[in-house]
Amino acid sequence: MAPDFLAISPNNKIPAIVDPNGPGGKRVSVFESGAILLYLGEKTGKFLPAPLIERIPVYEWLMWQMGGFGPMPGQVHHFIALENEQDRAYGLKRFMAETRRLYGVLDRRLAACEFVAGALSVADFAILGWAWRHERHKVDLADFPNVQRWYDAMMARPAVKRGMEAKLD
Repeated sequence: MAPDFLAISPNNKIPAIVDPNGPGGKRVSVFESGAILLYLGEKTGKFLPAPLIERIPVYEWLMWQMGGFGPMPGQVHHFIALENEQDRAYGLKRFMAETRRLYGVLDRRLAACEFVAGALSVADFAILGWAWRHERHKVDLADFPNVQRWYDAMMARPAVKRGMEAKLD
């Protein structure tokens, strides 16, 4: 654990950002995906609506992603990599079923609106961070037509395309 990184991310995990031009022009560090998305939404005024009534679904769907749609597919990733077939089979059965259930929740929500909180928001970007791995989750988006529509729309966004093409160090 590098002390410099621990000062930014006490959990010693990514993501973490440093904004040299934070509030009041001061340097600020932010760790955890949801906190980073909310910070950037607040700072830029983009993808986070100002009226509280419009923020509520953004908060709900962002927390849904943080509490379920990230951890459950993450468990699928873990169990796919196991070599012990008995452990692997148990974990995949359990977490793939829950992952598919979550795709169903998302599909029902997207049947009622274009984006998860109505307008495009940080919640959509958080969910996309896992949905783009649907093939690894062994999920065919054809089974979830509203997720497929949303996914195609998200992936067609120029900034998303640039992000997906970015080379990471």
